[in-house]
Amino acid sequence: MNKMSLSSRIIIAIASLSLTATYFLPVWFIFLIAPQYPEGLTMNIWLNKLTGQVEIINGLNHYIGMKHIKAEMFPEFNYLVYVVGFFILFGLIVALTGKRKLLFSYLVITVLGGIAAMVDFYKWGYDYGHNLDPKAAIQIPGLTYQPPLFGHKTLLNFDAYSYPEIGGWIVIGAGSMFFLVWAYEWYKNRKRSAIVAPFKAATPVAAMLLLLISSCNTKPQAFNIGKDNCDDCKMTIMDAKFGGEIITKKGRIYKFDDAHCLANFIKSGTIKQADIAQTLFVNYQNANNFLDSKTVQFVVSDQLKSPMNSDAAAFENKTAADQKSKETNGSVKTWDELFQSL
Repeated sequence: MNKMSLSSRIIIAIASLSLTATYFLPVWFIFLIAPQYPEGLTMNIWLNKLTGQVEIINGLNHYIGMKHIKAEMFPEFNYLVYVVGFFILFGLIVALTGKRKLLFSYLVITVLGGIAAMVDFYKWGYDYGHNLDPKAAIQIPGLTYQPPLFGHKTLLNFDAYSYPEIGGWIVIGAGSMFFLVWAYEWYKNRKRSAIVAPFKAATPVAAMLLLLISSCNTKPQAFNIGKDNCDDCKMTIMDAKFGGEIITKKGRIYKFDDAHCLANFIKSGTIKQADIAQTLFVNYQNANNFLDSKTVQFVVSDQLKSPMNSDAAAFENKTAADQKSKETNGSVKTWDELFQSL
């Protein structure tokens, strides 16, 4: 049977039409944060324009010789709206005809288009970060400023983040639905004896796609001692074993040198509780291990001498915390209890 089921065709039509949201929403964003800009600077990338604090970013970049960012320097803005329109129309044709071979062609074009977009973005970032004005006011031999293609990167005293925005996640979600529909139809239209093995192999791939859509969680970052600054007190972090991190739902990471600073940052309202994905603390016994605030056990003792005087150290379990508490004549607290006392 060459035709897809009615439910599959409806899903494809909905996924295709969802791409129209990219005409009204940004598809990517670059976020910069530094001690002098604690609230951060954002540049939103749409299909045909740039928005956000672009001029402030241009003013900063001027001193290190980077090009002035403006929409006119991106020829892609002249045709991206038509590319998205093509994918919307092609997807609706797939839904109307119900042909699985046409769906497979759509998937191939989608993969090639995604690769081409990432290559194009990387080439722009490479030229933007490497082709610097030799007469710039600030010049550091050998240092370049290429922004990250995806994720986080440190550029001088700025932390740069690059992730899909709402429109971008809609594109990823729609593309993933196309892949899942194709996998389902391929499975349904094969004799069970001939497809059990390959379908089992495809299941983890589908699960990974779903995970990509549903989660944008970022892993905690090890402290760069002597270079990272606490996002609350702004002091340079010189001792990691009392530190902690907040990771937002958008993947932004805030670093702190002390539980007191982390608690004060939350209480200040700088970030909303609803925007926090994870609150983590450095394991006092292993600086490369981060512990979740929901399970961490703190030992509070004036013998510990933390940077900002919370004198609280995080431990993985109650047994380890009790032992350290006896050694230091301290007390054991959960994060909720410690938070209320700071």
